Formats: sequence, structure tokens, C-alpha cells
Amino acid sequence: MSSNKRHSMLPAVSNTGPRPPVNFSSSLTVSDSAILVGTHSITIQSESVLHPRSKLESTNGSILMGRRCIVHERVHIGAVGNAEASGGIALGDYVIVEVGAVVEAGGTEIGSDTVIGVRSRIGHGAIIGKNCTVSPLTVIKPGEKIPDFTVVYANGQRRTDRRGVADLKHKAQARQIDVLRRLIPNKAEKWLS
Repeated sequence: MSSNKRHSMLPAVSNTGPRPPVNFSSSLTVSDSAILVGTHSITIQSESVLHPRSKLESTNGSILMGRRCIVHERVHIGAVGNAEASGGIALGDYVIVEVGAVVEAGGTEIGSDTVIGVRSRIGHGAIIGKNCTVSPLTVIKPGEKIPDFTVVYANGQRRTDRRGVADLKHKAQARQIDVLRRLIPNKAEKWLS
């Protein structure tokens, strides 16, 4: 017995809004069910991965994503947190945005080698430095500045982390991207036509 009923609470990918202008690297992996909407450009550099049901919204400004970034399921990059906040989002190289995280548009910057934890929220205009970790369920306030090498915990506490493991992290992330490229069928051409 089969059912025609949709099982997802999210809107169908075909009903999400205007298709944005995109600039993609040829080595990008974009799931068929990733959602890209908006009116400003979305630029994603080489070897980055967009998981199923990840959403990039360029309504308030353009989105620039660096090399070897991973955007997990149910992530919303470019969420409109404040209707008056204009400006885009810039993600550096080797950024990981984990499941269910929200990054608001409005001049938001996330530095290279940064991890945004599960269900975290980054407010519009926030600037997060390089090699930072935002732990799960953490809220970064709009306009807040996080210095390089900072670990931010959900209860507001912070510490500096200078372990010097960037090379190891880059190798591990490259292996993870290689596995994801085999597991996620690439449908980037869907957005280029």
C-alpha cells in the first residue's frame, strides 16, 4: 500500500521562491533537494558540499561560500532575522555548518576553519573569526564579534583554543568531502540552467 502524501513538513523544493543567479565551481556537490532561493548571487567555490534540504537564501544579499565547506541538512543560510538588515553572508574556506543551524543575512561573516554547531543561530551582522567553534544550541547575537580561535559554548562561556590542528582538520575534512561526493548525487547542473 503506497501513499501520495508528502512526508516532509518543509515546502516542496519546486515551491520555494525565485531562482537566484549562481556561480558554481565544477567540483561542487549539490544535492537534488538542496534549496537555493533569492534575488542576489550565490557563489560557491570548489569542493564544497550542500546536503539534502539545506537552504541558501539570497533575499537580503549575496552569499559567498569558500572552498571545501560542508552545509548539513536543514541548515538555513541567509535567513531574514531583521527585515532592516541588508547585506550578504561570507563563509571562509573549510567552514562546517552542522544540522539545523541558522545563519542570518545582513553582513554576516564566518571565518575559515570554523564549525557552527547543531541548531546554533548566528545573528545578522555577526563576525566570527577564523578557527572558531560555536557549540550546539548556541546563539550568537546580531552584530557580535567573536575573535579568532574562540570556542563559544551554549551557556555563553568562551575559551581560546590554539591546538594548532588545522592541517589535520583539513585532511579529515577533505576525506569527509570525498565520501560525501560518493554518497550524495550531484545535481548542481539543475541550478545552472
